[in-house]
Amino acid sequence: MTTPIPSPPALPFLGHITQIDKDIPQRTFDLLADQYGEIYQLNLITRQSIIVASYELQNELSNEKRFQKTVIGALQQVRNGMGDALFTAYPGEENWGIAHRLLMPAFSTAKVRDMFPDMYDIASQMITKWERFGPRHVIDPCEDFTRLAFDTITLCAMSYRLNTFYSDQSHPFVKAMGDFLTECANRANRPPIMNTLMRGSSAKYEADMKIMNDLVDELIEDHRKNPTEKQDLLSIMLNGVDQKTGKRMSDESIRMNLLTFLVAGHETTSGLLTFTLYYLCKNPEAMRKLREEVDDVLGEEPIQLEHISKLKYTSACLREALRLSPPATMRVVRSLEDTTIGGGKYFIPKDAILAMITSKCQTDPKVWGEDAREFKPERVYGENFEKLPPNAWQPFGYGMRACIGRPFAWQEAHIALASIVQKFDIVMHDPSYTLELKQAMTVKPKGFYVHAIPRNRSTAPIAVGVSSSLLGAPYLAASRRGSQEDASESGNANGELRTEPKQKLYVVYGSNTGTSQTFAQRVASDAPAHGFKATLGTLDSIVGHVPTDGPLVIVTASFEGEPADNAAHFFEWLQNLKGSELAGVKYSVFGCGNRDWVRTFQRVPTVIDDLLAARGAKRMQERGVGDAQAAEFFQAFDEWEAQLWKALSEEYGVEVSEKDAPMSGISLKTVDPGTSRAAVLRQPDTDLGRVVENRLLTSPNAPQKRHIEFQLPEHITYRAGDYLAILPHNPARDVHRVISRFALSPEQQIVLSANGPTSLPVNKPISVFSLLSGYVELCQPATTRDLRALLSVQSSDATKTALEELSASYAEKVIAKRLSVLDILEDHPDLDLPFGVFLEMLPPMRVRQYSISSSPLHDPQRPSLTVSVVEAPALSGRKDPFLGVASTFLSGLRPGDVVQLAVRASAAAFHPPEDVRIPMIMFAAGSGLSPMRGFLQERAVQKKAGRDVARSTLFFGCRSPEEDFLYSDSDLKEWQELGIVDVRPAFSRCPEKSLGCKYVQDRVWHDRDIVKQAYDHQNARLFTCGSGKMAQGIKKVLTELIKESRSCSDEEAARLFERAIQGRYATDIFE
Repeated sequence: MTTPIPSPPALPFLGHITQIDKDIPQRTFDLLADQYGEIYQLNLITRQSIIVASYELQNELSNEKRFQKTVIGALQQVRNGMGDALFTAYPGEENWGIAHRLLMPAFSTAKVRDMFPDMYDIASQMITKWERFGPRHVIDPCEDFTRLAFDTITLCAMSYRLNTFYSDQSHPFVKAMGDFLTECANRANRPPIMNTLMRGSSAKYEADMKIMNDLVDELIEDHRKNPTEKQDLLSIMLNGVDQKTGKRMSDESIRMNLLTFLVAGHETTSGLLTFTLYYLCKNPEAMRKLREEVDDVLGEEPIQLEHISKLKYTSACLREALRLSPPATMRVVRSLEDTTIGGGKYFIPKDAILAMITSKCQTDPKVWGEDAREFKPERVYGENFEKLPPNAWQPFGYGMRACIGRPFAWQEAHIALASIVQKFDIVMHDPSYTLELKQAMTVKPKGFYVHAIPRNRSTAPIAVGVSSSLLGAPYLAASRRGSQEDASESGNANGELRTEPKQKLYVVYGSNTGTSQTFAQRVASDAPAHGFKATLGTLDSIVGHVPTDGPLVIVTASFEGEPADNAAHFFEWLQNLKGSELAGVKYSVFGCGNRDWVRTFQRVPTVIDDLLAARGAKRMQERGVGDAQAAEFFQAFDEWEAQLWKALSEEYGVEVSEKDAPMSGISLKTVDPGTSRAAVLRQPDTDLGRVVENRLLTSPNAPQKRHIEFQLPEHITYRAGDYLAILPHNPARDVHRVISRFALSPEQQIVLSANGPTSLPVNKPISVFSLLSGYVELCQPATTRDLRALLSVQSSDATKTALEELSASYAEKVIAKRLSVLDILEDHPDLDLPFGVFLEMLPPMRVRQYSISSSPLHDPQRPSLTVSVVEAPALSGRKDPFLGVASTFLSGLRPGDVVQLAVRASAAAFHPPEDVRIPMIMFAAGSGLSPMRGFLQERAVQKKAGRDVARSTLFFGCRSPEEDFLYSDSDLKEWQELGIVDVRPAFSRCPEKSLGCKYVQDRVWHDRDIVKQAYDHQNARLFTCGSGKMAQGIKKVLTELIKESRSCSDEEAARLFERAIQGRYATDIFE
């Protein structure tokens, strides 16, 4: 008895065609595979297709005795331009046989080796271009690799130089080809009558084909007029005779095949190289190993032919990129007979069309493991590659119709990649970039840009790229106060002359959310006042080039124990030094972190600090420690910075006179008095999301928790477990408090200017309200540095006494009460503080990350958040309540509102298991339910699609079932009835309704047999999301469970817990 092949709900007449993503069809096929599993069926108007997404089924479909490559859909439309050429011929067409027999020898390994000089010639042109434009030039690798592959195929195969690297614009063929392939895909998914009626599209389609054919005709004519002794590909096509039939290739066949080589010969290779470069940028360990291999094999010499066989890790990187992101996304076959696949599970009738999703088949966890989506070249290195099961790696196709140009592309890619790594350190323009796709016939990365930094550079940091903060803060190479190399004097914002500092200072940071970058900018801005000339850059900009001609100041963060995106390559490089390579370096480190992540708190700053010292560098002061969830976070930095300047002054003998009053580095000019109102409508751009829904989840008696849904821009998607980063606005109440205190108008237009790095909007008009609303944090506790600044301005004796008392009892009266600079200014109206100085005191607005509470399988463009709205009595004793900045902002959003947001990937472990048969045990309280809802929504969609989904267990804590048992009467109820989850609540206000269990950890202990059974016998994965206090409670109860089961000591139980959670327990902790 066979199993029916599942199919999504379809529309009458239209079938599933409206469900296909019009820009990236592959995204739809992937999401449906995640939903329905290894096989599903689609009705695409002109054809019925069975989609396959597992290794087991791909292996069966690779049997050419049962299944045969077929040309259908978009590929059938490509025949309009390429006819019966090698790529698009129907099985059995004579011209295919003639061309295949003539051209196969031309692509043999021996013949391709003869092409090495021409391949290296073109690669050198690209390298020269990158060197000429310099490290700050933003490179579009997809475009340059397209030029590389296009020029290479025309030179090697046709002895013709297009010289696209000597032109600002791409060759017209490239644009026409891209549009042609896109239209082919569109035409395949329309009813035939529509293609006839769409005259404009048809005219453009014909025009694109003419542009492509014109180039082909030009190449053929040039070759005939200027014959070459080299037996290149075009010579073989023009002069070769097929030994089997005695026939030559017809002129039409030559044109069609030449066009095929131009398209297929550069489209896929450019995609391969771009994907490989992306994965290497995101995986510093692989980049380091690749660099070491290239240095070992090539040294400083240009790559030679004999080097290629020795570049084994290079090969592994290219293979792994092709495994994860094959440019040719699907292969299509036709069944030659009635048959079954999947061990007899699915019946396949004769002539059925089956399409294999190559990337899904090549990331099947049954073959590649639970980490199948991760980039690990070692799995396809050397013997590991040879040991793979048959047909597990098929980016070039298989059998008789496999890619004829594989040896050509493989050699070309090795030359290009090795040459790049030999010459440059590659840095992403946006370190936080995660892979987005664009699709024509093949897929390539979209919006991926890099900088090529010469490896033989000086030791000064090079500031390239953009901040990963949504604020887009200025990213400067040197502080403006020290930007003129030969100036002896310069002026500050107050018109004073001073001697330009000469002693160099290097400030580098590792930052994802912008906090560490802000602290680094503070040091760079303050440097001239302390006699130093600062240069600012990222940690990755000093890989292999740590400066020794001035002190090095490092400000960096830990993210669940991992470095920031723009510090990952430095961190990997530093950990692999062996000797005293850093002798002569003098440094200081300040680390940012969150103590809620107890096991990984300050890991990255600590490792950097220790390794620098171990490798010969001199530590100038003790590492600074900042805890982001603590009220004294900014104070800790101020204290560390004060000690930094003392240490530097002593080390370098720099003396700076103290100022009696704070001197603002910010100047402002009023350009509009605020008496008129500008009516300017802002149009949303592609980085803006739109609010779709905002509803209350709790009763009036409980603290607010809201469900908020957003419509993402089309190019952005997400995974269950990811974060949505929100750039909020301050509560209007607090903005008006500042405006009132400084007697400003909210509509008053000002222009800010700065003489150092700043996160404020400079050199453009902005209203006071917009400035205070969106660019600064208004309610952070004042630091002792702030108090010193306030003491230095004019005020009454009583106020000075009050400020001195605050300083003397800082922890008790400022930190404990979260007393802000604004609070102090309101309490003491006589403080004569300039508005510019006040702005400089304020930290920049930070992005806030919230766990997404939905799954892309439900809707890839509509993520939701489950948010706790923070409104509580002010610790300072003020009558107005304390309002959480981001949650207040989110709670006030209405459908249609536009929000600046971004998707941020969570830790690799914080996603549902790929194998839906593995159950999850989830621990959550309050809005910590958010990611768990996303996990369960994903499992629910998969269950409804017919997959065998394991039942998971959710331990959830809240006040009471009537007040804040989130989603209990909707989603959780439905999913329990569906059989995918067993919900076990704990009600803190009425524990009698939850079997006497008050908190989540109490319920876990009560139901510990369920946890033990799932963990020991079902390979369950464990997830916790909630406050640090709750997470500690869960850890304690799980440790107690081990202690009870093993009858061991507390110490042994703790050790066993740490071992047991490896690879099976993931946490997301917030405060």
